[in-house]
Amino acid sequence: MGWPKKGLPRELRRVRDLIAHGLASTAEPWPAIRTAFGWLHQAAHILNNSSERDVRRLRRAYRRLLATMRQGAQSVGPLESAVRHFLKVTNSYWPGLFVCYTRPEIPRTNNVLEHLFGSVRYHERRASGRKVAAPMFLVRGSVRLITATCPQHTFTSTELQPKNLTEWRALRQELNQRQATRALQRRFRHDPAAYLAKLEADLLK
Repeated sequence: MGWPKKGLPRELRRVRDLIAHGLASTAEPWPAIRTAFGWLHQAAHILNNSSERDVRRLRRAYRRLLATMRQGAQSVGPLESAVRHFLKVTNSYWPGLFVCYTRPEIPRTNNVLEHLFGSVRYHERRASGRKVAAPMFLVRGSVRLITATCPQHTFTSTELQPKNLTEWRALRQELNQRQATRALQRRFRHDPAAYLAKLEADLLK
């Protein structure tokens, strides 16, 4: 069934006009966006290493891509600074970038795990009413993450017992130290003069 002779409905004409406006507005930067996106897509494909190339060939392929990006950075116009930032960050990560391909015990980038972290942070913000992650989550994140991701599981007393008492005590000590450091930071922010005066008095003792 075709549209009436008067043409498209008003709503569809508006959608058509919005699409046309968007295409016209991005026509000039689009070639640069397509080139830069192609580089990033190629970088992700190389590092994914689905063909299981050995690390030497993998490193050479990535170096060739980085050289291409370095030589063509000026050709992407307004995205040049982003490309150069990518090159700078990659250079800082380089010493450890390919370790996961030579040591099986080190996992590669795990997007599912990243999503899990993000989901926990999101629910922490909603529960606390904060715009950022709750400070307690930053202090005790290593244990709060586990408790937040398995709310449906009922643990037995045996499962809750530490498997290694030495490691459990070390973890407790680390968490307590973080909490103490956080408390000192809070006291300083609340009253810097009183905090520094107490430090000076303790030092004189």
